[in-house]
Amino acid sequence: MIKNTYHKEGEGNGHEVSVTRVNAGASSAYPGKFIVVEGLDGSGQTSQTSLLKDFFIEKGYQVVLTKEPTQDSEAGKKIKEILEKKIETNPLELQKLYAEDRKEHLENIIIPALKQEKIVISDRYFLSTFAYGTAHGAGLDELIEMNDNFLFPNLIFLLKVNPKVCIKRIEKRGDPKTLFEKEEKLAKVWEIYKILPNKFNDIYMIDGEESIEEVFEQIEKVVVEKIFTLGSEDEIKT
Repeated sequence: MIKNTYHKEGEGNGHEVSVTRVNAGASSAYPGKFIVVEGLDGSGQTSQTSLLKDFFIEKGYQVVLTKEPTQDSEAGKKIKEILEKKIETNPLELQKLYAEDRKEHLENIIIPALKQEKIVISDRYFLSTFAYGTAHGAGLDELIEMNDNFLFPNLIFLLKVNPKVCIKRIEKRGDPKTLFEKEEKLAKVWEIYKILPNKFNDIYMIDGEESIEEVFEQIEKVVVEKIFTLGSEDEIKT
């Protein structure tokens, strides 16, 4: 395990934030590649993961597109009920459910695909736990400890979108708002999200307020620059 502790004054929720990075498992241990797209609700990560999938398929790669929370595990189903405000729980218990769902996600979908030399693209992963969980009242260090044995992605894209813009996009969809889909809550979440690139490697901040195509151009540029330094193209093509 590699542990690095960082301290930032005046960030996050207004207090000194102490973050311990524990990289217990790197995606480089597998022949496939693991890419994650993160951001606030309404930031457009689902659109970008879809475009990223198409990008790799067009280049001849085998791709698995997935997301968190999953809908397959019992934990994932309970998370859905909590987010839809059908049942209540405390912030730490909610994040324990996310960790349980993530463990099954890794064991059943992500790692098997990486072993098969596929590109795995996930809409959300443990950065969501750190940002949403801390903003909701759980402790950041405790959340990192809870996730410290999980695989670290090869690349993480974090879409930067103003919470006001996110809420407008959510309202335009016309769906009922979930637990965190309020401007003041998303603002708190972003205060955590924005410090994470300073604390973890391989996180790339992307301007998510441009058009869908322009946002993807930023992502594509990083992928082209970085993915082939992680392994030769021939090694992960079909």
